[in-house]
Amino acid sequence: MKIVVVGSGGREAALALVLARTAEVVVSPGNPGIPGSVDTDPEHLDADLYVIGPEQPLVDGLADRLRAAGKLVFGPGADGAQVEGSKAFMKDLVRAAGVPTAAYATFTEVEPALAFLRQLSAPWVVKTDGLAAGKGVFVTDDLRAAEADVRQKLSGSSFGPAGQTVIIEEGMTGPEVSLFALCDGTRAVALPPAQDFKRVGEGEVGPNTGGMGAYSPLPWLPDNFADDVIARFVQPTLDELARRGIDYRGVLYAGLMLTDDGPKLVEFNIRFGDPDSQVVLLRMTSDLAVHLAEAAAGDLHTPPTFSDTAAVLVVAAAAGYTGPVRSGDPVEGLTAAGAAEGALVLCAGVGMGDDGHLVTAGGRVLDVVGQGPNGATARARAYAALGHITWPGLLHRTDIAGEIPT
Repeated sequence: MKIVVVGSGGREAALALVLARTAEVVVSPGNPGIPGSVDTDPEHLDADLYVIGPEQPLVDGLADRLRAAGKLVFGPGADGAQVEGSKAFMKDLVRAAGVPTAAYATFTEVEPALAFLRQLSAPWVVKTDGLAAGKGVFVTDDLRAAEADVRQKLSGSSFGPAGQTVIIEEGMTGPEVSLFALCDGTRAVALPPAQDFKRVGEGEVGPNTGGMGAYSPLPWLPDNFADDVIARFVQPTLDELARRGIDYRGVLYAGLMLTDDGPKLVEFNIRFGDPDSQVVLLRMTSDLAVHLAEAAAGDLHTPPTFSDTAAVLVVAAAAGYTGPVRSGDPVEGLTAAGAAEGALVLCAGVGMGDDGHLVTAGGRVLDVVGQGPNGATARARAYAALGHITWPGLLHRTDIAGEIPT
């Protein structure tokens, strides 16, 4: 089987690595650190299966155009991509589906938004309606800061048109969990849960990012957690999509918060998470190509299987992240890091320097992964490998998976 993976980051590096166990893989556009990368429009490539990684091309209708050309595609069409393309659409969808989630309201004007905000208690949650690369959610215990964020978003100064509709939500507290479900239009199959670390700073402080690290499995969850999420969150949403005439074939990524009142949905996304899917996909022992092809064809029937091995991922980011970053710094130590026991390195935001050496070329530059028989070993291996890697201003958190409950 020949597969085209669309995208260029750490998620696509992991997808390509796992798919390449059984298939020929091309990554479009990829990056110089991902084998099989080609600078060719995926619509001009021929393959047996197309796997679309990022949300933007899905929202833009790439899956629809490929399907119209007779291609087998893993990823929703533009109608299903509204689940992530519009948080207002997503919240209305899950409310109709009866999914447990935070109370909310949607606004396009400042004064009604502020009036609703002031009725709530801390923490205050303000979200952009449109895509914001994982950075459009503002959570704070400071009402004045929340009010300022509402004004900035609705004015367009924060996220342009994507932020000119906002969703204000009731604050929820508790640990967060990611669960990815493969969907074939009518049926959903869960992958093992993971947890990611979204804030740029130690102890989950500072601005939201695309993700600074992740780990899987989560030994502190009940054994039936994944089945419960499918039954209470994913399947009702998939059924509601079908009721609206949307044939959803791809990933439904449930971000969940474990509140004192039980699990509640933070949001659904339409693609594998980055970096939390990497630590799940790398543990897969069955054939990922088969699972994705079955989902794309509308016939999921082969159960996925996973090793008991733990995986911990630490993101190495460029100087300046989460703001404007410096590019072009030589990335040193990749060979030694990749040779470290139980470790591998996934290239995300890298480019090729004039001397043929990999250089920084994005915010999140590398995913450094440790694997081992338990979380503590995997974590130690990830940080040991990361210790070999250098560039000026390299940024990473030192507390990823630092307190894994048993």
